[in-house]
Amino acid sequence: MSDPNTPHKPHRPDRLPGGDPNEHADHGHPHGHDHGHGEASGHGRVRALLALAGHAFTPHGHDSADKTDAALESSSRGMRVLATSFAVLMMTAVFQTVIVAFSGSVALLGDTLHNFADALTAVPLAIAFSVGRRAATRRFTYGYGRAEDLAGVVIVALIATSAGLAGYEAVKRLIAPENVQALGWVATAGVVGFLGNEWVARYRIKVGREIGSAALVADGLHARTDGFTSLAVLLGAGGAALGWPLADPIVGLLITVAICFVLRDAAREIYHRLMDAVDPSLIERAEQIVARVAGVERVGSIRLRWIGHALRAEVDIVVGHELSLVQAHAVAVEAEHRLIHELPRLRAATVHTDPGGPEGTDHHAILAAHA
Repeated sequence: MSDPNTPHKPHRPDRLPGGDPNEHADHGHPHGHDHGHGEASGHGRVRALLALAGHAFTPHGHDSADKTDAALESSSRGMRVLATSFAVLMMTAVFQTVIVAFSGSVALLGDTLHNFADALTAVPLAIAFSVGRRAATRRFTYGYGRAEDLAGVVIVALIATSAGLAGYEAVKRLIAPENVQALGWVATAGVVGFLGNEWVARYRIKVGREIGSAALVADGLHARTDGFTSLAVLLGAGGAALGWPLADPIVGLLITVAICFVLRDAAREIYHRLMDAVDPSLIERAEQIVARVAGVERVGSIRLRWIGHALRAEVDIVVGHELSLVQAHAVAVEAEHRLIHELPRLRAATVHTDPGGPEGTDHHAILAAHA
């Protein structure tokens, strides 16, 4: 799949492609694009680096190997993010554990446990990315990409648990404030916790949005909540240093509210994925792309759905009823080809053609009772 931001030179034919009128083709199935555009399938980082430079000058193939390579590359990026963020958060938590040992800070202990828990959220996501690499089967005909959405549900549950624990600790410290030793080191540990979590959050959210993984974005938001908890430790230590021991629990309650807002956003994103919601602007863009294809008289319904971090499309188009089967098929193939080139993260499309006449003819009359 090409970069949607890369200029694409339209290759609309001057006339509809013809062929043997007796040749049969089915234009109601997913087209594999094994049509030989002249480009050998590249692999790995070399292909990624050359894609932008060569896109405007080199014809592109979209066979099943190309799509599989793109899917594996997305999953590989996700796995790299998880491995890196796991290492960063574990180092952060270990550093905080050393400070907890000689400061006796209960607030820092809670933050340390949060960081360990946040590092461990990489486990369900890593499992999901690994499962998502598996090929489709006769039972799971769309593959295993939805495993990411299931991992997202687990992550939302962890965010909710973090909010509950943060609120509990804040109320507990309001009722029974505790003195903290080595406030300077506690504050330093809070800063380290915040920086570590915020770096991981930005990294996860950035890559999650680039590869279309709602679960990875949700996990990034989870890391951000733990960063806020670390700031609470810092501000609480500052208040204690000024002789106000209640500063820590009060700030903790405010951070709990902030975590709840993050929880709402993450839950909404995962809910939308589970319900097959897509950005309406993607539908509008797909309609515009298909409408520009030579031979398309009218665009019917367009449906999009996420399978993991890839999109699939189902498109109905109306073509001239005088076209041969081969010509109508060529229009459908061109529509799919343009969609895969120009719609972000689209991996496959099923294009169905309907004849646009003769006038007064209902080609779907037999289906009227099933509407």
